[in-house]
Amino acid sequence: MKKVLLINGSPNEKGCVYTALTEVAAELEKNGIETSIFHIGNKPVYGCMGCGHCWKSGVCIFAKDVCNEMAAKMKQADGLIVGSPVYYAGPNGALCALLDRAFYSAAVDFAYKPAAAVLSCRRGGASAAFDRLNKYFTINRMPVVSSQYWNAVHGSSPEEVRMDLEGLQIMRTLGKNMAWMLQNIEKGNTGLPEREQGVRTDFIRSE
Repeated sequence: MKKVLLINGSPNEKGCVYTALTEVAAELEKNGIETSIFHIGNKPVYGCMGCGHCWKSGVCIFAKDVCNEMAAKMKQADGLIVGSPVYYAGPNGALCALLDRAFYSAAVDFAYKPAAAVLSCRRGGASAAFDRLNKYFTINRMPVVSSQYWNAVHGSSPEEVRMDLEGLQIMRTLGKNMAWMLQNIEKGNTGLPEREQGVRTDFIRSE
């Protein structure tokens, strides 16, 4: 059975982001996809310091927060959905710090996994935060799963999110589309695209 990991990037375990993710998860389960929700918690996390340790070991050198645990679960999943509250038109900073490190240390294991971002906001800023999270996927060969509108719910509490009928429908459509993509990949899989050797070009050159 295909598995989708849903990351709750909010410090509130059962808040608005969780409410949105459970709507997606219910639709995935209905369509035969196993789901699990991983909460990043509300403890301090480290930012990447560019030490390069993970290039040799495959794991981040900072082992005291949830980054390596989260990355391991991301490796095991067939699909990924990342949820975040909107803070100043961006995702939760702690979530971005974790994703920076997870994608730097384990990106090779995430390639070609379908992925999507989910945002929760009171009023505005969701589309900017949505764009920020999608960049993790598009830089890493991960097909981005769409819905019928941008993947956001609105409200200041879980109760208000449940009143956002359009937002909840967007979540359900996302779940259906993720299940459809995973199932079709499994049925028609002809192998992964050939991967060229990486080329890195700096824009500033010294003569």
